[in-house]
Amino acid sequence: MRTVLVIEDETQTRNVFLKCLEFEGFYARGASNGLEGIELAKTCRPDLVVCDIMMPDMDGYSVLSILRRCQETMSIPLIFLTAKITMDDLRRGMELGADDYLTKPCTVEQFLTAIAARLKRHDELLGRSSQRLQSTSGNPSEIVNTGTIFPEHSKLSAVFEFIEAHFDEAINLKDVAQAAGYSPAYLTNLVQEQTGQSIKRWIIERRMVEARKLLKSTLKPIKQIAELSGYVDAGYFTRQFRQLHGASPQIWRQQSKSRYGN
Repeated sequence: MRTVLVIEDETQTRNVFLKCLEFEGFYARGASNGLEGIELAKTCRPDLVVCDIMMPDMDGYSVLSILRRCQETMSIPLIFLTAKITMDDLRRGMELGADDYLTKPCTVEQFLTAIAARLKRHDELLGRSSQRLQSTSGNPSEIVNTGTIFPEHSKLSAVFEFIEAHFDEAINLKDVAQAAGYSPAYLTNLVQEQTGQSIKRWIIERRMVEARKLLKSTLKPIKQIAELSGYVDAGYFTRQFRQLHGASPQIWRQQSKSRYGN
C-alpha cells in the first residue's frame, strides 16, 4: 500500500484530501504544520508528499528545503499546494526540487490524478536508474574501462562536460547551470525531460562510477576513495553507496575481488 503524506494547516482541506486518499486505497497521513510534516516524513517514509506553501509556522519552501537536505527524505516526490502561482514561485519551487504544483481550490479528481501521475513517473525513473546502476555495477571489471555514462544531447553537452570535469569537487545545481549558461529552473526541467533524472542524480552516478573503479583497482582506504570521488564526509558516502548498491563500499570491494578472483 502506497503512503501519501499531506501537510496542510487547514483542517477541513486536509481531512478531505486524507479521506479521498484512503478511499482510493492509499495509506494517508496528515500533518497540520511544517515541523510535524517533516518529522512524519522522516519516520513513515511516504511514497509522496503533498504540501501547502502558505502555512503559519513554516512555509512549504522551508519544508521542501529541509526534506531535500535529509538523507531519508531527499528522493521523496513532493507536490505543492498553493492558492496562487507566479513564475517566481514556480522557479523557486523547481530550484528547490518540487515535482509538481496544484492550485487550490482543486477538484478531488485533479488531486488524485496529479498524485497518480507523479507516482508513476517516480516509478519509471527508479526503474531506469536501477537498470543503469546494474549495468555499471554488475561487473566491476567493466567499470575500470568504462567510457562516459552520459547520454549524447546537444543542449546538455556543456552540462555533462562540467560534471565530468568537476564531479570530485563540491558542485551543485547552481554551479552546473552557471557553467552551462542556463538558469537553474530551466536546467532542472530540461535535464528531467531529456534524461529522466536530476542534475544531482547525474553527479551522484558519476561519483559512484569513480568510487567503484577505485574500490576495484586500488587498495586505497574508504575515506580517501570518498574524497577522490567528491565526498567530504566519508560517512555520508558510505550511506549513499550502501543505499544504491545494497552493500557498504568495503563489502562491495570484498565481493568484487572474490567474484572475479582479484
